Amino acid sequence: MTDVAKPSWAGTDMFIIAGPCAIESRTFALETAEELRGIFADAGIGLLYKSSFDKANRTSASSFRGVGMDKGLEILAEVRESLGVPVITDVHDADQAAPAAEAVDMLQTPAFLCRQSDFIAAVARTGKPVNIKKGQFLAPWDMAKVIEKARIAAQEAGVSSQFFVCERGTSFGYGNLVVDMRGLTIMAETTGCPVIFDATHSVQLPGAKGESSGGERKHAPALARAAVATGAVSGIFMETHPDPDNAPCDGPNMLPFEWLPGLLAELKAIAAIARGA
Repeated sequence: MTDVAKPSWAGTDMFIIAGPCAIESRTFALETAEELRGIFADAGIGLLYKSSFDKANRTSASSFRGVGMDKGLEILAEVRESLGVPVITDVHDADQAAPAAEAVDMLQTPAFLCRQSDFIAAVARTGKPVNIKKGQFLAPWDMAKVIEKARIAAQEAGVSSQFFVCERGTSFGYGNLVVDMRGLTIMAETTGCPVIFDATHSVQLPGAKGESSGGERKHAPALARAAVATGAVSGIFMETHPDPDNAPCDGPNMLPFEWLPGLLAELKAIAAIARGA
């Protein structure tokens, strides 16, 4: 498998992208980021705080989408500067890439947009690290062409970008996702990129509640443990919330904060075994 350098925010064993699905308010973002900072510091694992300024891929037109780009990026910049917590957020179109890159440490692309060439080129040209999610409809090796597009765009722009590839499950029938753990190693080998496993979107049930997606958060910790045990991942993505049952989006698959200390300890121990430490 291709050796990849760990990013600067990596902890002893891995780094984790964690936070609420969407920014609900300035106060909410600052409070949740501060609490997560403490939980991850105690665990000795590097944290990137994740929250979206706009959820542009909701099931229903009436669903909560977030606080908007201008306000959301201002809030994320404040989290980054006042708390010293690195941040990551989604962008949904090419015009959002450059302004978002000014406010965050890493950009993330939605899975359904991984084949959109102009969009991938736009995030690559920012020079910021980019977490590129594998579409639910792609085979793991298909991500090599996505990364090729990103590298060409970065080279043409004269910037040096680090790209990550992210597994978030593959469509299996209607409204269901499954994870083939072989894909983590395959993506690392075929792209030469660090791999991130999205534990919480992998247990999402798209559109299952009619007006919104469902999810089975109880299975997310097992998938996270399995992914780390492969030895192929550099990071884990997990959306988390202090009260997921009352969250305005993705509540059924987000993990409550109280689950995190035990799960992080397990992931750190498994990572040490996988590395042969």
